Amino acid sequence: MPNVVYILNGPNLNLLGKREPEIYGHQTLDDVRDLCVAAAEEHGLQIIFRQTNAEHELVDWIQEAREAAHAVVINPAAYSHTSIAILDALNACPCPVIEVHVSNIHARESFRHHSYVSHRADAVIAGCGVEGYLLALRRIATLLESK
Repeated sequence: MPNVVYILNGPNLNLLGKREPEIYGHQTLDDVRDLCVAAAEEHGLQIIFRQTNAEHELVDWIQEAREAAHAVVINPAAYSHTSIAILDALNACPCPVIEVHVSNIHARESFRHHSYVSHRADAVIAGCGVEGYLLALRRIATLLESK
């Protein structure tokens, strides 16, 4: 049975490829899902891929992952910088967590430089475009193999 990885995406990522392509690129969230499905198969993982603009829904999914997932990859988007609720939910989740950002949040506006999620994340990948998701899945596979 493959290891299950939740890939959770926060607000405005449904507009990936359409919103500020000079920052976020031209690939859509559907493209990202397809890339993640292929990478997951390559690493013997099964993914649950979700996106929401609602903070409470991300919290609910993280709580669900406590029982259903072996790892979490999360792009909390703007909630990175504001959500203690998401941090608290991740702190209650015993599995590996990797935070992903399409853009380099440290090279952007100063309010984006701090991420609450980073306090819990086992790794942070930022500025690699959508390839960051693939790097995260590769790292998750390594972490799960070493258990």
